[in-house]
Amino acid sequence: MKALILVGGFGTRLRPLTLSLPKPLVDFANKPMILHQIEALKAVGVTEVVLAINYQPEVMLNFLKDFESKLGIKITCSQETEPLGTAGPLALARDKLIDSSGEPFFVLNSDVISEYPFAELIGFHKSHGGEATIMVTKVDEPSKYGVVVMEEETGKVDRFVEKPKVFVGNKINAGIYLLNPSVLDRIELKPTSIEKEVFPKIAADQKLYAMVLPGFWMDIGQPRDYITGLRLYLDSLRKKSPYKLAAGLHIVGNVLVHENAVIGEGCLIGPDVAIGPGCVVESGVRLSRCTVMQGARIKKHACISSSIIGWHSTVGQWARVENMTILGEDVHVGDEIYSNGGVVLPHKEIKSSILKPEIVM
Repeated sequence: MKALILVGGFGTRLRPLTLSLPKPLVDFANKPMILHQIEALKAVGVTEVVLAINYQPEVMLNFLKDFESKLGIKITCSQETEPLGTAGPLALARDKLIDSSGEPFFVLNSDVISEYPFAELIGFHKSHGGEATIMVTKVDEPSKYGVVVMEEETGKVDRFVEKPKVFVGNKINAGIYLLNPSVLDRIELKPTSIEKEVFPKIAADQKLYAMVLPGFWMDIGQPRDYITGLRLYLDSLRKKSPYKLAAGLHIVGNVLVHENAVIGEGCLIGPDVAIGPGCVVESGVRLSRCTVMQGARIKKHACISSSIIGWHSTVGQWARVENMTILGEDVHVGDEIYSNGGVVLPHKEIKSSILKPEIVM
């Protein structure tokens, strides 16, 4: 089987992290976002992953070459010269996706994190005999999204309603699809939306089905959702693989600590924290709802909550970093500094407090 991952553009919503790496390579729970997807695809027998990309393909491919051999999976790029929306890239990659087997192929949005129940998706797709299956997830406020109206019993999709004013349902497109090769005959090589142009036509032909995604789901393409996604991911890890989580008197709730990170005496860490490889957390530090990426150093008695600390950054002694502060790569926050929602571009030194949310250029 094959899979196409829609990588797309510049990752502007996750800046300043995406100024250092393309968004799919930004760490999430101590590994690149896209690797969570590729590992799950490999586990259900996918042998080739095509990345639909219009930005920095060399960086992506060089980075993923290591994983190709480790995972035993072929990873290639299909590069757009102009943005093609969410369906155009499928037409562009047509020759890579179609082979003599006639098997369906996966399409994934690269920002989506979930438990990736691909085996169940394959089973459901084969059972209904339609042309395409989309995964849907239930949300509390459907009025902010495009809602999928479907038959509860069979999963057959009736129609799509964009940002409904009255309640028509609470299921939205989760950005994970399994499509028969015939779907490619419906897509022209031009900027096209799979959600607004392709799927409604398949639904009109009564060949589109939806499966409700079990477990959690999050689009982690922006910082607040990234932090929420980390909480949901760690919750899921607690249920499925609790041995991967840290334990000890200094740990509260779900915490992921890389094996070669160093944590000092008298710290209180958690809930919902990921500490990456090569990180040093000195004594008396308090961390909650945050990610500390590779090579970062948190000095004595610093306090960090609801924030992302980028690669090789430093947070000074007694500093306080909170409220969606995002430090890009190699940012150095001085001792006793306060950051309230500062978004700091790479290679900066912060010598005075950031009292209200702002971008530090």
